[in-house]
Amino acid sequence: MTQTQPITVLLVDDQPLLRMGFRLILEGEDDLRIVGEASDGAEAVRQARELAPDVVLMDVRMPVLDGIEATRAITAAGATARIIILTTFDVDEYAFAGLQAGASAFLLKDVAPAELIQAVRVVASGDAVVAPRVTQRLLETYVRGAARPPASTQRDPLLQDLTPRETEMLEAMAEGLSNAEIAHRYFLSEATVKTHVRRILTKLHLRDRVQAVVYAYETGLVVPSNSDY
Repeated sequence: MTQTQPITVLLVDDQPLLRMGFRLILEGEDDLRIVGEASDGAEAVRQARELAPDVVLMDVRMPVLDGIEATRAITAAGATARIIILTTFDVDEYAFAGLQAGASAFLLKDVAPAELIQAVRVVASGDAVVAPRVTQRLLETYVRGAARPPASTQRDPLLQDLTPRETEMLEAMAEGLSNAEIAHRYFLSEATVKTHVRRILTKLHLRDRVQAVVYAYETGLVVPSNSDY
């Protein structure tokens, strides 16, 4: 099966050399196309609105408007763009804030070219690019350290719309299990698991799988473990 339209990408970083490096890597692929570049968050918000890219590669520390606020503004506007936050460390407060703001993934700035290309493709397809257990470790680190009321007082009424099976699926996703691992645990096909995941995202008004994991922690559906990471 061939893809008729290339995946469009907006590059956002205040360092021209980094933008150039990402452009050279991504434009070497036939199915990827750079449609714009921005050097600050405010320009990123404007270009995301005007260009409607499939994927935004978003730096965090920038002038005028930082990458977290830019991500929040883009997702709040209802844009369909998937945002990848670029960070320095995998367990990073900026990565956590980016996921909370609506980003679909985070990558280290020194990511290998092949991994960057794959990340853009995976995020554009609507899947999670962050390894689920890396996401879990990040959330465990920051949610455990936050002062939170009892889970029972935070439960979102939307959770009541989930079937018992869908609730199990959401909890498994928050554990960091892949679709294949969830399918194995519950004796289901991967296609059935994907259907459950789509229904969960629709019912909870979530953009993607990563946002579902963030949601499970923030609403108290999943409580951080006592494990050390």
